[in-house]
Amino acid sequence: MRGADAVEEALRRLAKTEPEIHAWVRVDADGARAAAERAPEGPLQGMPFGVKDIIDVTGLPTECGSPLRRGRIAAADAWLVDRLRRAGAVPLGKTVTTEFAYFQPGPTRNPHNVHHTPGGSSSGSAAAVAAGVVPLALGSQTAGSLTRPASFCGVAGYVAPVGTWPTTGFAGLSETLDAPGLLAAHVAELASVIEAVDGTRTEDPPAAPRVLLWPGTELTEVAPEMLEALRRTGRALAAGELGDQARTPLLAETHATVMAHEAARALAPEAEHPESLSDHLNDLIRRGRDTPTADYEAALALRSSARARILDVLEDVDAILGPAAPGPAPHGLGATGTPILSRPWQLLGLPVVTVPGHRDQNGLPLGLQLIGHPGRVGRLLGIARHTERVVEESAG
Repeated sequence: MRGADAVEEALRRLAKTEPEIHAWVRVDADGARAAAERAPEGPLQGMPFGVKDIIDVTGLPTECGSPLRRGRIAAADAWLVDRLRRAGAVPLGKTVTTEFAYFQPGPTRNPHNVHHTPGGSSSGSAAAVAAGVVPLALGSQTAGSLTRPASFCGVAGYVAPVGTWPTTGFAGLSETLDAPGLLAAHVAELASVIEAVDGTRTEDPPAAPRVLLWPGTELTEVAPEMLEALRRTGRALAAGELGDQARTPLLAETHATVMAHEAARALAPEAEHPESLSDHLNDLIRRGRDTPTADYEAALALRSSARARILDVLEDVDAILGPAAPGPAPHGLGATGTPILSRPWQLLGLPVVTVPGHRDQNGLPLGLQLIGHPGRVGRLLGIARHTERVVEESAG
């Protein structure tokens, strides 16, 4: 379903689910209807989509989940919004983000169980797709802001390689870590949108994909059901083991250093009003200010050498497969879960696809993440589609 009918169906579904899910901060029903009527012919003609509220849409506020940005109207579309409009897609409105895309949660609930977090910071976008309101929503990732909510909400996610999709029109948190991304119900839908945005075509996976398993247990405790989902999928792919060559604990620590230092610069104007910021954000800014420039520069140098090392690994394999989160969405709405399993890969600027399909014994989603080479996104998407079919077969 596309065009005016798709917009009307999205609005009907939104009216039904929003009182419980709280995924949207602003719905532009009239603007979406008008845009659907004049949408250009294209591969995404008439497809309604949600936009995380750190991303500009012409004429709508970009408030970043903070009173400090209340009422700031965007004068132009963000680059990614513009690309989607050119392909015929229609923005339906703005979705909830955590405060400045960091830790402080918004009101959004997980559609699979409203007593559990949807993750963050792309919480509203993940929940809007999971609730069936829109087939596509925009997010971003600086640490685990897209991969984690995709996993918790049981949808597919794509994080573009850092620097390949412009962040023009995004309210940035960390200039060298921020990356745009997409959320959709399935990998195939992600692939169609990515091709419409930048021309990347999904490649057919090789008969015997070369995948390395990474359980992530050196970083945090990973739930047994998540590890079993990883092992079961890995057996079906005949995957090997990554081993310790990635040195992920050091990468996660380095990521935190870079992120804090750059966030303190990016949010310097907001830092002048600490009473209007959460404790989470004030602590991040304080850490960034206290990080010596020499430590930041050493972190960037370490990142450069580590990236070269992991790119060598990815020259010989198709992807690395690991848990997208330590387990299912935690109970409660006061926190969004830990991004620790995404930090190493985001530091290195690698593309990531979250593959949905597994569930725990309570029916909560468990997502896996595929990490690939930034120069082989088409191949990564092909492996992700194949992996999603493997997951569906094992779940069925």
